[in-house]
Amino acid sequence: QVQLVEPGGGLVQPGGSLRLSCAASGTLASINTMGWYRQAPGKQRELVAAITSGGTTDYADSAKGRFTISRDNAKNTVYLQMTSLKLEDPAVYYCSANGVVVIRDLLQYFNSWGQGTQVTVSS
Repeated sequence: QVQLVEPGGGLVQPGGSLRLSCAASGTLASINTMGWYRQAPGKQRELVAAITSGGTTDYADSAKGRFTISRDNAKNTVYLQMTSLKLEDPAVYYCSANGVVVIRDLLQYFNSWGQGTQVTVSS
């Protein structure tokens, strides 16, 4: 099994910055894409940013120029540096990862989610 743990989140003023992190653990053989999604009340979960094992990134239009996704492959950790936070950014932010895990000596594909962390933007 794969677990994604996301400490962080919190309250920040408009224009402020916040860094989220997410660490994957388990009998991991490899992690392909790691990403961040968010879900605001009454809205569908949406992609914020994603990064492949090779470092290729993809951002939602709302995140471009303000958010930066990065990862530390040695630590199986993905980060989301958020700057210039706006009043429309508050949501529960979820980490995601997919790849291959070893279960009983067999390689299996996984696609896992973190438990989510609340980001609040308020003055």
